[in-house]
Amino acid sequence: MKVSIVTVNLNGGPFLREALTSVLAQDYRDLELIVIDGGSSDDSLDIISTTSEGDRRLRWLSQPDSGIADAMNRGVSLATGEIVGFLHSDDRYPANDVISSVVKAFQANPDKSWLSGALILINQRGEPLRTLPVRRYSWSRLLRANILFHPATFVRTAVLLDHPFDTGLRLAMDYDLWLRLGLRGAPLLLPQPLAAFRVHAGSCSVQSADAAQAEEFAIRCRFLRAQGKSLIASRLQYVVKRLLNRYIVHAIQRESMRG
Repeated sequence: MKVSIVTVNLNGGPFLREALTSVLAQDYRDLELIVIDGGSSDDSLDIISTTSEGDRRLRWLSQPDSGIADAMNRGVSLATGEIVGFLHSDDRYPANDVISSVVKAFQANPDKSWLSGALILINQRGEPLRTLPVRRYSWSRLLRANILFHPATFVRTAVLLDHPFDTGLRLAMDYDLWLRLGLRGAPLLLPQPLAAFRVHAGSCSVQSADAAQAEEFAIRCRFLRAQGKSLIASRLQYVVKRLLNRYIVHAIQRESMRG
């Protein structure tokens, strides 16, 4: 079973080499790494080119795109593996057996079309901050909050081709996809950390936290309306989470300045 990892990058030079190395160092060898670069102006292209010369499993292209969703869809369209995972340029895999664990789980559960695991938060120096365990899953819980971690989620390629990321979304396209996949069936859950997510002041998740929260809320409202459900609880939750996110973002920015 071949696995394709898609890495989307735009001027991610400071952490890019670490991300690529963590993929190519996996003990599962039947994989490919597809890097979709949005036209970087830093040293990203040198890093990608040098790494690809040392390992032909890495394929890449660099050209303008219309956003993260478009870039990830391009990566999926190039994938030759049966399973696709997404690892952005500032994240990494926390261990060399991540992909082999994912493959074993899919092979043991051929009826499952997607899989998700736990996540380790790391700071900009790569030091662990905390581990976020797998949450108990149900589609109704997913509808209340995005309880799955993007870099720790893997999907069968055929399913992704039938259900591409919505290019009309800028930041929360993963949440929209999880809800659509959830209507097909529940994901397989693995308790182990399948990715390390880097929390730093320059990340899109930090810089665009408010916008991402607003887009996620709009997605949730769309699905709730389709089911004829009330939006009152979701509106209250949105206000609370927006305030909490702002506190977290400020804390991250203060920690980054100290670093």
